[in-house]
Amino acid sequence: MTAQNTPKHIAIIMDGNGRWAKQHKVPRIEGHHRGAEAVKRTIKVAQENGVKNLTLFAFSVENWNRPKLEVSALMNLLERFLSEQMPELIKRKIRLRVIGRYRELPERIQALLHEAEETTQDYDEFTLGLALNYGSRTEVVDAVKAVAQAANAGLVDLNKIDYNSFRQYLYTRDMPDPDLVIRTSGECRLSNFLLLQSAYAEIYLSKVLWPDFDEAEFKAAIAEYSSRERRYGKTTEQIKA
Repeated sequence: MTAQNTPKHIAIIMDGNGRWAKQHKVPRIEGHHRGAEAVKRTIKVAQENGVKNLTLFAFSVENWNRPKLEVSALMNLLERFLSEQMPELIKRKIRLRVIGRYRELPERIQALLHEAEETTQDYDEFTLGLALNYGSRTEVVDAVKAVAQAANAGLVDLNKIDYNSFRQYLYTRDMPDPDLVIRTSGECRLSNFLLLQSAYAEIYLSKVLWPDFDEAEFKAAIAEYSSRERRYGKTTEQIKA
């Protein structure tokens, strides 16, 4: 794998924890625990294979509609994951970036996220994005509100707004748009994830359930990405000229 055909930014919709648990006849939370192990594997593999940015869809704005016991268990799992991974982030110089309305998460989670972002903010070799309480539509609403406030304060000329200036108000303002979006478990939808940012991303649909996602499947996704021609509206002849 060369730097030329390695995606700079991979975003993953981690799907299938519940179905994995059902297949293995264990409680759903065990599926989420196994999913957390897959997260650790994937971060390591991404960093080792030259990916500079990895964003994981960890908890959506719609996930609050799940049973209260499951949501509570997910928050506890997130707290444990953050506490355990902090030394690893520092050791491997991983910058953590949280995208989403994470101020609506439990205060203990907010404190851990804030600490992790502050501690790792100067690392510039690898960025891990965690999408928490995230939805692309709410992101756009928040961005539009921020633009309106800036315009009212005389800081922005609305007649000069284009996508490049608008994206500075998105949660991902300091991250490149994803080159590759991976969705596990065989489902074929983006589920309100990075819809604007993924406008020209390649999409890889993996049939593997997230807890079983491993290095081989990660590399299969990158190999598929490398075989595609990214034209951005141009013709094949223009690209090859």
